[in-house]
Amino acid sequence: MSNNISLDSPAANGVFLRFYTHVHAKHDGLLVSEWLLGLAKRLKLGGGSVFRATAGYGRHGVIHHEAFFELADDLPQKIEFLLSEQNAQTLLDQVRNAGVDLVYAWSPVNFGLLGKGQHA
Repeated sequence: MSNNISLDSPAANGVFLRFYTHVHAKHDGLLVSEWLLGLAKRLKLGGGSVFRATAGYGRHGVIHHEAFFELADDLPQKIEFLLSEQNAQTLLDQVRNAGVDLVYAWSPVNFGLLGKGQHA
């Protein structure tokens, strides 16, 4: 698997794929964030990032906030990727087949490179 988006143009069509979970959620003995990043790397997909929220609630209605000491240990987080549509579908299929319990968002996006790595 490789990122088959041409970044030679100023903007490329792709997908912004986000997964939402909690900081301490695990799958196969790993934190879900570590598992997802590792999976994407093994599939040779573009990079991914993990962001921890300071507060939030999800489909179960429990508010987690870092000021609430008893709930601060399980804050929401998102893991996101900028990928080609094909690579996003591959990653989503792998996550689904692994049975990971996650919420995800799939958004069409244009992205590209700026700076020294950009080709004219």
